[in-house]
Amino acid sequence: MAQKTMIQAITDALALEIEKDENVLVFGEDVGQNGGVFRATEGLQEKFGEDRVFDTPLAESGIGGLAFGLALEGYRPVPEIQFFGFVFEVFDEIVGQMARTRYRMGGTRNMPITVRAPFGGGVHTPELHSDNLEGLIAQSPGIRVVIPSNPYDAKGLLISAIRSNDPVVYLEHMKLYRSFREEVPDESYEVPLDKAAVTREGTDVSIITYGAMVREAIKAADNLAKDNISVEIIDLRTVAPLDVETIIQSVEKTGRVVVVQEAQKQAGVGAMVVSEISERAVLSLEAPIGRVSAPDTIFPFGQAENIWLPNAKDIEAKAREIAEF
Repeated sequence: MAQKTMIQAITDALALEIEKDENVLVFGEDVGQNGGVFRATEGLQEKFGEDRVFDTPLAESGIGGLAFGLALEGYRPVPEIQFFGFVFEVFDEIVGQMARTRYRMGGTRNMPITVRAPFGGGVHTPELHSDNLEGLIAQSPGIRVVIPSNPYDAKGLLISAIRSNDPVVYLEHMKLYRSFREEVPDESYEVPLDKAAVTREGTDVSIITYGAMVREAIKAADNLAKDNISVEIIDLRTVAPLDVETIIQSVEKTGRVVVVQEAQKQAGVGAMVVSEISERAVLSLEAPIGRVSAPDTIFPFGQAENIWLPNAKDIEAKAREIAEF
């Protein structure tokens, strides 16, 4: 079993699914010969040909419309939106068309589309490239939003997404692409959609998070363990729909919870987690629910990014506050 980065795991998943199913098509801006901005599709066009992996014009709305039409004709499109900050250009196709078609057509048509896109802060991109906009899609019924936090999950979740008959927005945090390696099987495997992972078991406080904040939560938990504060970490993996059962089980176990997201606080995934806990497990709580997020401002330019983004120290401080309440 090889040690792989997240970007390598994603490339593996795409290659396996293109090879397995002739209806899988990968397309987007510069995904062909160039292999994408982050090289997620590197070598795929050379291996599978221009009919299976191909470049599109610089028009996200066109990419979304093409994916929608192909899905109606029985294909399994895997379009790439070069950065998720550009989702506004393709918002109607994702939310107005892909998410509604199963309902609109009375369940007679599938929408097996996996929209891939990099996102997330900490890499000093220009504006509109790093924005955490997962909450916009998560608010829309009919479409899954999947965000892996590690290479193993990245491969298995992407394979599951491509094989799903429902549309999936699959978001890849740019800071995680090459920041660490872990063992990833060479063969095909699936990680179930809609199922959170207990990344770390603990007894004193639950940290519920996703994406790059899972790595920050692990750092915080390591420091808290030195003071005998036992942290349980829940990695949501699919942020819409939420795995409410796993969330509530953890809260009932620890009685204390901190919800963490990189995105701005207002109307985010974290707010949905907090509301579910409040409705279903409020009598299990021994302290107020803690929240860690970015400020409710526009994502800053690169020179202020590290100050703006939540980090392990922020998570540790909030978890300590809740544990000692």
